[in-house]
Amino acid sequence: MKALPTALSAHLATGATTLCWCWRLVRRDGQTLGFTDHDRDLVFDGTAFEAAAGFEASEIRSSVGLSVDNLEVTSALTSERLAEADLSAGLYDDAQVEIFRVNWSDTAQRVMMRAGSLGEVKRAGATFNAEVRGLSHYLQQTKGRVFQYTCDADLGDARCGVAASGAAFKGTGSVVAVSSARRFTVSGIEGFAHDWFTRGLLRFTSGPALGQAVEVKSHVAQVGGVTIDLWQPARGPLTAGQTFEVTAGCDKHLATCTAKFSNTINFRGFPHMPGNDILTRVARGGG
Repeated sequence: MKALPTALSAHLATGATTLCWCWRLVRRDGQTLGFTDHDRDLVFDGTAFEAAAGFEASEIRSSVGLSVDNLEVTSALTSERLAEADLSAGLYDDAQVEIFRVNWSDTAQRVMMRAGSLGEVKRAGATFNAEVRGLSHYLQQTKGRVFQYTCDADLGDARCGVAASGAAFKGTGSVVAVSSARRFTVSGIEGFAHDWFTRGLLRFTSGPALGQAVEVKSHVAQVGGVTIDLWQPARGPLTAGQTFEVTAGCDKHLATCTAKFSNTINFRGFPHMPGNDILTRVARGGG
């Protein structure tokens, strides 16, 4: 049960209320955005809540136990701060969300109704539908190490130990021609072998996508040029001349760790762990 502030409780008791919903989003890059379904902007807690016409939220459902509480928010992409390109680029993935019930005539009278994070975001034309997940969904995620064949370290981190910033594993280049927001021809990394940067990390160092890091889906080096294909689209339109830096990829297998990085001693997987065929094997009598 929510404990309401005394002033808000008294306001509700009057029977004639001036209430609205406010949503505060904190993206992973630290940017804070506020929206409200009221017809004018509101400000409290140092956040400006923009009046966003068309914002609709489903009912908030709470349940006993550890099941995940969900609700959905639907709106049009009308705010200049809520750009379709940012949604596509994943800037709102797992953004922290706080939902308030506020007396718009006196914003000091408010109560936080739910805290959680953004889940799946669906887009259709000029509208989007965002799932807001309760904090209990983090309890369903794997914590700690998992026994598996492949390595669970990130290339270049303290557990891996590879000097990924060295010239052998890192390249810089620029965009030459653009096929889509995820696929483009590049120059500057012609000296690296085909597939060297597949599964690596590309970070843009200029242009609208400055600072954005995206995993490389494929790195194709052929006679006609070098092509990079990303798993997620770049933020903002790509143009010829934009620069980037890219780190070698690792498929997390022991053979790659040995042949590509000479780093067998730091391999963080369990390549000799018996599989299901060993676990289900039964003894057979001799004939």
